[in-house]
Amino acid sequence: MKTAAKLSAYGAALALVAAGAWAAGTAVGPFPGQAEGHGGEDAAHGDVHGGTVAEAANHQPGGLASAAGGYTLTPAGTTLTPGATTKFTFTITGPDGAPVTAYDVEHEKRMHFIVVRRDTSGYRHLHPDLGADGTWSVPITVAEAGSYRAFADFTPTGGAAQTLGVDLVAPGMFQPVEHREARVADVDGYRVRLDGDLVPGRSSRLTATVTKDGRDVTDLQPYLGAYGHLVALRGGDLGYLHVHPDGRTGAAVTFIAEVPSAGTYRMFLDFRHGDVVRTAEFTVTTGGGAHS
Repeated sequence: MKTAAKLSAYGAALALVAAGAWAAGTAVGPFPGQAEGHGGEDAAHGDVHGGTVAEAANHQPGGLASAAGGYTLTPAGTTLTPGATTKFTFTITGPDGAPVTAYDVEHEKRMHFIVVRRDTSGYRHLHPDLGADGTWSVPITVAEAGSYRAFADFTPTGGAAQTLGVDLVAPGMFQPVEHREARVADVDGYRVRLDGDLVPGRSSRLTATVTKDGRDVTDLQPYLGAYGHLVALRGGDLGYLHVHPDGRTGAAVTFIAEVPSAGTYRMFLDFRHGDVVRTAEFTVTTGGGAHS
């Protein structure tokens, strides 16, 4: 049964998300972003991202707030236009209240910017441009209306790595998408299989194997300094976990992931082959996958 609902406030939208289901045929309108928690990240290559050094020990995700560790993400606006490209601008202010203008290069970029609808459809991995005054700008194209979450993944020079998040909205009616457990993804003629169990509170080994036309793809190309780039989002609050490869053997790329709690996680693997970057999407429940 379809239900039309007008969300007049962010609190109503968040309540629906927390309940685990959005009404079919939901309508959304502009609303301001709101902080929900806190989280930064440990940027060492090969380690799980999503939490300050202290938080990483507790496997806590990042991106749950627009402010953490003295740093604040402030967007110039929070409205996107469905079916069109919006120039999105924002600043990161530091502990002194001034815009940050110096960033370390992490995985070949000074900023990794993830945009995804709150039902985890429409995933985008973007890289904004930085102006001399500390203003970041990035074109964002969303195909459909809905409530979106944006994550800024960065390391300020001389500071700790951070992941900050903010809510965006593309006004209009949309049909929310439900995701069932899925360990195999087909994209542009490629098939990617994700093996391994997610065990809450422990390091978990995951292996992604890429094939095309039934044959292993053994000549994957580096992307952002690695053979695969994996982002995990926790169901419900979209807690952000950024995972990097632990190694590669032929068509198989191995990752070490640490998830903080039982539940369902959406995972997005960026891989490069034939000079094109593609994204494979998975839905993984803790303790419910196949072992590699």
